[in-house]
Formats: sequence, C-alpha cells, structure tokens
Amino acid sequence: MFDRYKAGERALLVHMTFSDDAKKEDLDELKLLVSSAGVASIGVITGPRKTPHPRYFVGTGKAQEIADGVRTLGANVVIFNHSLSPAQQRNLEALCECLVLDRTALILDIFAQRARTYEGKLQIELAQLKHMSTRLIRGWTHLERQKGGVGMRGPGETQLESDRRLLSERITAIKGRLAKVAKQRDQGRRARVRGEIATVSLVGYTNAGKSTLFNHMTGADVYAADQLFATLDPTLRQIKVQDVGNCILADTVGFVRHLPHDLVAAFKATLQETREATLLLHIVDCSDENYRDNIDAVQLVLNDIDAGDVPQLTIMNKIDALDDLKPHIDLDDEGKPIRVWLSAKTGEGSDLLLSALSSLLSGQIRELHLCIPPEQGKLRAQLYQINCIVNESYAENGDCLVDIRINNVDLSRLRKQFLGVLDACIKANK
Repeated sequence: MFDRYKAGERALLVHMTFSDDAKKEDLDELKLLVSSAGVASIGVITGPRKTPHPRYFVGTGKAQEIADGVRTLGANVVIFNHSLSPAQQRNLEALCECLVLDRTALILDIFAQRARTYEGKLQIELAQLKHMSTRLIRGWTHLERQKGGVGMRGPGETQLESDRRLLSERITAIKGRLAKVAKQRDQGRRARVRGEIATVSLVGYTNAGKSTLFNHMTGADVYAADQLFATLDPTLRQIKVQDVGNCILADTVGFVRHLPHDLVAAFKATLQETREATLLLHIVDCSDENYRDNIDAVQLVLNDIDAGDVPQLTIMNKIDALDDLKPHIDLDDEGKPIRVWLSAKTGEGSDLLLSALSSLLSGQIRELHLCIPPEQGKLRAQLYQINCIVNESYAENGDCLVDIRINNVDLSRLRKQFLGVLDACIKANK
C-alpha cells in the first residue's frame, strides 16, 4: 500500500464533459469549492465522455494522463468534479499513488471545516461516516485477521469488520444525540406556532448573499464571506414588519448542484426550519450568468426536503454588480410581490423587501372601532404594544374610544388572549 497524505494542499482537478445534462457539472464551481477548502489548484485535466468508465470513471488513457500529471506537477491529491464509486476511487489511488477525492468528499470536507455548533459538528460527522462506510476497504485490504494469544488463535474478526462495527456504533450514537437536538428545535418551533409568529427562512444557492442580507436586516454579526458554504449553522433572529409585528428570520445553509444525499439527510433537523417556514426568501445572485440554473438547482433541493410547496418570494441580489439596475419590486397579476431587486451589500432596496414582506405576511388588514371600558386597561395596553392604534379619544363616561388598523393574525391572537372581551368592545367596522 502507498502512504496516504493527510493533507492535500496541491490538487490536480479532473473535469469530464458529458452530453447528459443530469451528469453535467460546472468547472468554475469546482475551482471555487477547492478554494473554499483551502487547497491550491495546480492543474486541470478535462475531456469528453459519453458514459463513466466502470474501472477509472475516465478511460484508461485519460487515467494514465492523470497519473502522469500527478508526478509531473507534484500533486498530492486528485479531485474529481463528479461522484466516484468506491471501486473507481480505489483503482485511481492505486494508479496515481496519491489521495483521490470526488465532489461529495470535497463538499463534506468543506462542511467539516466550517461547522461551529455542537449540532453542526454532529451532522457533518454523521454524513462523513456514512460516506466512509462504503470506502473502508481502501485502507485495510492488506491486513490479515487479528489473532490473540495461546488458545485464542483462529480466524477471528478482520480489521475491516472491526472498523465497520465501530463505525455502525458511532453512527447510532450520533443519531441518538441528533434526535435530542431535533426535539429541542421542535419545542421552540411549537412555541412560535402557538404564538402565531411568522417564520421567514432564507434559502438559495451558496454564496448568493444570504448571510449578508440577514446581517443587514437583523443587525446580527453572522459570518459572511465571498466563498462557498460560508454558513452552515442556522441562525434565528427577530425582526419587526409593519402590519405584521414580530417575525422570525432564519439564515440557513446554502444549496449546491447535486448536494450529497447523506448531507441532506444529516441536516434534516436544520432544514426543518425551511420546511415549516411561513415564507421562503429565495436569494438569487443576479450577477451570476448561470443564475437560472442555480434557481433550478435550489428548487430541486427544496423538493427533496419537502419544502417545494412553501410560498416563496424571490430576492434578486447583488444589483450593485450590474450597470443601470435600480431597486424595484415585480408584481403578479393580482398585485402581489413576486420578486424584489436589491443589494444586500449596500442596503439598496431593503425598504422594498420589508414592504413586500408586509404585503405577503399581513393578510387582510381590518379597520375597527373599539369602545374599551376603564376596567379593560390591559386590552388598551396590548393594542399600543402591537402598534395598531390610529386614533384615540374618550367618552364622557370614561370609555376609551380607539380606531385601530390590525391584520387578521394579530386580531386572532387578541381574541384568544381576551376571550369575549375584544368582541364586546368592537362597536362597528369602519
């Protein structure tokens, strides 16, 4: 067996062009992924293929070209912009005598570097262990069965079998811990549902500007950088929207084409915020020439996690990178916002986004006239707290006469809080 390198600072990239759209990948995106992983790209080998080769994924001649390139350029890792089978990966490593990674392993490595929270680290470890479980044979084919002392000799358990058993035990333990984290998230989510608090979740292709927009709207200090998968751990903050009140804004992990299924499964608890959101803000980098393909890729992932039916508002971000494009809102035939053009970096158009959120989340606005007796001061205080009073005066008997402008969500919440009292105070609709 050859010695395995623990780090791959010098990478040779391999990108094959397929006629099948389902197998197509973007070479520029691979370079960004490699850069995000902290690896230096020292060369790229490309070529056309109709179908993957069963032994090397590429043809035998191209495989030899890759091996020669590794020795010539001094690369210590080969990174494929495609998914490799365990056998293909093992054969390529034997031929090139260096570490070979596919697109899935590269994405998992980036996630492992970026995870910060306890939950995020568990999710990444689970995804890595699942990916590794089919590739254990790469490292242990040279070992014989373990033997004990006198009287204990026999075939015993192979090192490979031992590793698989330990791996399975660790996966089971991590799933148990993640189940506890999921229960905690469910408790917080149920509390928001009971309080009828709207949840707005940011989704979009990686590096579209979700965290930058999140920081601008909430005043938070979430890590934001011009790199892929800068955000892994979900962050929730409270914002105030006119005619709606307090809402929860959630920043989530970015999506990418052919996101590994093990990764989607591992982030099930995190992506629950997306599935059960009141509204999705689909952030799109409109300065990217492939933004339409990115929109389709995000929609595929949303469908995979059963969030495809959640209402969406498209945010066309980074208009500052385009000439003569001003912030504006696109409306549908019913006058509802469907797209908002803005720049999260400069803040241009953020007021339009809040206006669109108010329009989509507020529902029908009710204008009511209330006659509140002196003993119901708590109701008057609550109306001031949600900032819905338009005009206020007092009758001769001391009753407080107020005109309010309130959305149906807040009205329903007040009816539950002041059971029977609110309806008694409502004199007439204006």
